Amino acid sequence: MDAVTLYQPGKRASQAQMNARRTALLELVAELQPATVRGIFYAATTRGLMPKIEAAYHRVGKCLGDLRRDGLLPYDWIVDLTRRVNEPATFSDIADALRTIRQVYRKNPWDHSPVHVQVWLEKAALEGVIQPVTHQYAVPLIVSRGYASLSVLNEAAELLKGINRPTHVYHIGDFDPSGVNAGETIERSLREMAPGAEIHFERLAVTPEQIRRWNLPTRPTKKSDTRAKNFESAISVEADAIAPPTLREITERAILRHLPADRLAAFKIDERADQERFAAMIRKLERGMTHADKTRKLSSVPRRESLLQGVEGHCGAHQQAGRKCVRMVRCRQWTATPGHWIPRHADDFAP
Repeated sequence: MDAVTLYQPGKRASQAQMNARRTALLELVAELQPATVRGIFYAATTRGLMPKIEAAYHRVGKCLGDLRRDGLLPYDWIVDLTRRVNEPATFSDIADALRTIRQVYRKNPWDHSPVHVQVWLEKAALEGVIQPVTHQYAVPLIVSRGYASLSVLNEAAELLKGINRPTHVYHIGDFDPSGVNAGETIERSLREMAPGAEIHFERLAVTPEQIRRWNLPTRPTKKSDTRAKNFESAISVEADAIAPPTLREITERAILRHLPADRLAAFKIDERADQERFAAMIRKLERGMTHADKTRKLSSVPRRESLLQGVEGHCGAHQQAGRKCVRMVRCRQWTATPGHWIPRHADDFAP
């Protein structure tokens, strides 16, 4: 089905066209997820499903929203980490806290590595696309949101100065005047702020060779950009134009250059062993907590021994008898005065 059939600007789509659009986008997201709305739009234009115009982008966004609200498309297949919910972590008990720690526990495969690896990302919208790979291999992912702030650059430089080993920095950004210059600025700043660090900087995407090889959708370079005069290309390409699986693949390949398969396998074995230790600790805690709960329940049941209180002097009811009351049982009814009990006598009295 061609782009004109799926979307015609200025014309109301028929029910059949809307259904065809929903089906095509649903299949596309299933293939590329997790992905951004713009990433799906670029994939649709590349495959001729939608025209490359702004109105079609908004139509794709609305259609994806409808599919998710209708329960046909899982919400987490479309990612947007530029907007987040911040919620403090709380736990019901120690065992619950340990279960959470067990879920997030990771051994560091880079502990004894001769190099350090970082991935820098220009666009926050692509963080959810790249993060599964960097998380899998425990690699820092730094999102600069265009030009990196001085605070972020200083934090990264301080880290480089403290690790005392070569660092390989991989940058992913748009192929346009600002995107290319933002990467160059990061490289220059890191070298200036960490002069003693050995830094190997590589632009991972987008490159002119990738544009030609993958026939990526382009747009004219904005002449209004002040950096356009030093940009030697008449066309520009956004990083979103690269299919999400491809973007994840080239990121993974770059990381695995520095992480041998045997080291990764040994690290996984050690990590599974540690996970079992966590499981054993949790089971032990849960058994102890169950025993404590039973003890508390038993201790809360009134017993005659706990209700018998030793008292000094004579009980008022037996003063005339001249016998000393050595035990007094507290009744469970309150007196008119809060905090006082109505006493009654035990069976045993001192002679």
